[in-house]
Amino acid sequence: CAIVYIALVVQINQVSSISRGRLKSPWSRRKRKQILSPQQWRTLFTPDGKLRDNGVKFLKKVRSGGVDPSIRAEVWPFLLGVYDLTSSKEERDVIRSQKRKEYEKLRKQCRRLLKQNSELFKLNESLTESVDSLESEDVISARESLSSEEGVHYDTDHHTTPMMDINTNSKRITGSNITSDSDSSGSDSSDDPELSQTFTFTETTEDNDHDPPSNTEVQSKPHTTEDFATWQRIIRLDAIRANGEWIGYSSVQSTISDAKARHLAEVVGLKDYEHLDPARIFHAARLVAILEAYALYDPEIGYCQGMSDLLSPIISVVTEDPEAFWCFVGFMKKARHNFRLDEVGIRRQLSTVAKIIKYKDSHLYRHLEKLEAEDCFFVYRMVVVLFRRELTFEQTLCLWEVMWADQAAIRAGIGKSAWSRIRQRAPPTDDLLLYAIAASVLQRRKQIIEKYSSMDEILRECNAMAGHLDVWKLLDDAH
Repeated sequence: CAIVYIALVVQINQVSSISRGRLKSPWSRRKRKQILSPQQWRTLFTPDGKLRDNGVKFLKKVRSGGVDPSIRAEVWPFLLGVYDLTSSKEERDVIRSQKRKEYEKLRKQCRRLLKQNSELFKLNESLTESVDSLESEDVISARESLSSEEGVHYDTDHHTTPMMDINTNSKRITGSNITSDSDSSGSDSSDDPELSQTFTFTETTEDNDHDPPSNTEVQSKPHTTEDFATWQRIIRLDAIRANGEWIGYSSVQSTISDAKARHLAEVVGLKDYEHLDPARIFHAARLVAILEAYALYDPEIGYCQGMSDLLSPIISVVTEDPEAFWCFVGFMKKARHNFRLDEVGIRRQLSTVAKIIKYKDSHLYRHLEKLEAEDCFFVYRMVVVLFRRELTFEQTLCLWEVMWADQAAIRAGIGKSAWSRIRQRAPPTDDLLLYAIAASVLQRRKQIIEKYSSMDEILRECNAMAGHLDVWKLLDDAH
């Protein structure tokens, strides 16, 4: 009897454990549906080009399995809000045309500012070189006079932008104190008929159109011309440093000719790119064009380090700059608070990660408290660049599109009840990224509790996650 009883208890415990495992998450890899294929994507549309059932089935499919690489360029504009889930093909064609024109105007303004800043820079150099023939006071007076007339300041101590170094997670200053000779005159694109379509609509228009962007969403101009000059310089530095992980995912960019790549680099005023291969030159030029346009579009944020990391995957998938720009705008509507000077958005997210860990694993949280690491500052980099440094390039794309599907569902008003009808226990959330970050920490709870006695050690453990995470296991645990 005792043996039978013990066997029965073991069996009950096993059943209970299996049941708990199933209740833990409906997103186990065993149950995960297949990727959204091109064939399935086509069947989701009605004859007039609208997504069936307001996109519910579409979002469910993306959330559970991601998107086939061959159709990402078509799917992502829907996930990022460029196109409404209820729009028809005719409506999307109109939107595409309007947004292309708005992007063109932003690029024109960027070229004018680049040219203006270059001319002022050269004039300033001339004044400096003539210091031997003028009294130093006269030179300073001349500079101040020029600055007053043109609305540009030549203070050597520019305003700086506090930002976390996402490589080391230590406080640093990123701003116009970075010196570079990357500033150059803005040249107009030639009429080369073989130019990639990426730039056909963005760099071939004459610079005599001085109208501001017509889009009512476009924000005010930068605080000063100097602000934009600072952003331009840092953008060019970061574009040159961008790695080549994306090359295997973008046949258009990876096969660009050397002549075209170098011509496009000149078009956007890129400098010091001689050490790069054509594919990376082309990629850097696209980063510059789109990030400059965004700095004008959203001058409150402008440009900060880390934004190039977020744009790089988008332009590797979306080959035309206007559409890539608006996808980035949609992405930044949620991510822009990561780059605010006051860091309020970052601190809120770190607090949310801490609350998730505290609720899920109080023992781990108490250990973090002992180490004075309960603010979860060690996951700062994950929050800022959305796991971009911890996941492989392909894994990053998978995580982001699942996350975007959640955000698209919320924008479309698809609530918990709608998702329960399609048998999803985990409703959409704006904070899926934060649950994934908490999950990555919880996956290493044993090492953290048993081995680490300082926040620096936990920070090193988090940084060491790079390349060792299973994105679908991560999403399973997050849900």
